[in-house]
Amino acid sequence: MVFGKRYDYDDVTFVELTKSINKLFAELGSSQLMTVFPFLRFVPGVNSSNRIIVECLNEVQAYLRHEITKHRENLDTENPRDFIDLLLTELQTQEKTDCFTEENIVFIIQDLFTAGVETTASTLRWGLLYMVLSPEEQQKVQAELDSILGTDHDVPTLAHRSQLPYTEATIMEIQRIRAIGPLGGPHAPNEDTTFRGYDIPSGTQVLPNLWSAHMDPEFWPDPEKFDPRRFLDSGGNVVRRQESFMPFSTGRRACIGEQLAKMELFLLFSSLVKHFTFKLPEGAAAPSTVGCLGLTYVPPTVNMCIIKR
Repeated sequence: MVFGKRYDYDDVTFVELTKSINKLFAELGSSQLMTVFPFLRFVPGVNSSNRIIVECLNEVQAYLRHEITKHRENLDTENPRDFIDLLLTELQTQEKTDCFTEENIVFIIQDLFTAGVETTASTLRWGLLYMVLSPEEQQKVQAELDSILGTDHDVPTLAHRSQLPYTEATIMEIQRIRAIGPLGGPHAPNEDTTFRGYDIPSGTQVLPNLWSAHMDPEFWPDPEKFDPRRFLDSGGNVVRRQESFMPFSTGRRACIGEQLAKMELFLLFSSLVKHFTFKLPEGAAAPSTVGCLGLTYVPPTVNMCIIKR
C-alpha cells in the first residue's frame, strides 16, 4: 500500500527494515526514563537505548527517502500507484505551506510503516494466544467461517466481514482483554483545563489509562474472562460503540490508522483461523497471559502447534 509492491519473505531489504523496526520498538520501551528525565540522554551508558533508537530511525528514514526519490522520477499524477504517489501529487498540486512538506511525507510514511507493523503483529499474537487458551471459541470462529466460505481453501475478504459477526466480536474481545496500548499515546491540553475537579495546566503531558476502561468490572463483568459475546447483541449482531472500549484511544486525536488496522486484523486473523487450528503441545502447561510493557504491551513467547485444517 505504501511502496506499491510486495516483498518476498527473504528479501534482504525487507528483512533489514523489519529488524530495524522491531529493534526500534524494543528500545523505545527501555528508554522511557529519559522521557521523564531528559538530562539522562547525556549520560554515557544510560543513553545507549537512545543512541540505538536514533540509529534505527535513521535507517528507516534513509530507505523512505530513497523510495520517495524513486517514485518522483516516474510519477504519474493521474495514475497514482500507491500512498507515496498520492502524497507527492498532493505536494505538487497544493500551494507550498509550512504544514505539508516533503519532510512531512517522510514522517507520515514512517508512522504508517512502523506503527502499522508492530501493533498489528502484537495484536495477532495475543489473538493466537487466546485461541490456544480458549479452543471452544476458536471452534466457534472456525464454524462461522466454514458456514460462509465453505470448507475449501477460500480466503476471507472484506466483503465477508458483515457476514462474520462472531469472528469480528472475537477480534474486538482480543483488543479489549489485552490492549497493546494500555496507556494510549501522550497528549497535552493547549490551554489550562479543569477536568472532574483536577486542574491541568497547559502543556501538561496526559496519558489516558485505556487499560482501566477495558478491565472495568462494572462495565465488563469478570474482565479477565475471554468472552466474545460481550460484543454481540441478543440478535447476534456486532455492538460496535461500547463506551468503555477504546483500543485506538478516543476523541479527535485517536489513532489515525484505526480503519486500516481493523481491516488488516480482520483479514489476517480470519485467514489464519480459517486455514489452521492452533493448540498447545500435548501435556504443555497453560501459558501466562501477563505480557511485557514497553512502548506497546506484547505477549510472552509461546510454543504452539499449528495444524493445517
